[in-house]
Amino acid sequence: MPKIFYTERDIEDLYHSGVTTLVVNDDVVITDLGREKARKLGVELLKENDQPSSAPIRPYITEKKSPSATPSLPQTPVPAPTRAALEDRVLSSVQDKVGDSIDAGLLKTIIQRVLKSVGGS
Repeated sequence: MPKIFYTERDIEDLYHSGVTTLVVNDDVVITDLGREKARKLGVELLKENDQPSSAPIRPYITEKKSPSATPSLPQTPVPAPTRAALEDRVLSSVQDKVGDSIDAGLLKTIIQRVLKSVGGS
């Protein structure tokens, strides 16, 4: 089957003739400028099996469950780590990566300066 090409001008002509949705499949090619024009004019480009945005959603057909339908557990706020704890975690993590190749005192000073500059509490 031959392919159908839509350019910017074709999309504009379709829009002015009242077309608001265009079904795109393997046999339909829309140029980049055509896609941009469709976006600007509000012409929806739908894949062959998509539903138009105005179509009703029928939850009894789909197997997916809404996130709001599943009960959620109450969330307990986790307290922010103290500055000292954060320094220790970063120091430990960096030492795990680089080993003893960097002086621990110098590394701790660098970590403190970085945390101070980013507002770490």
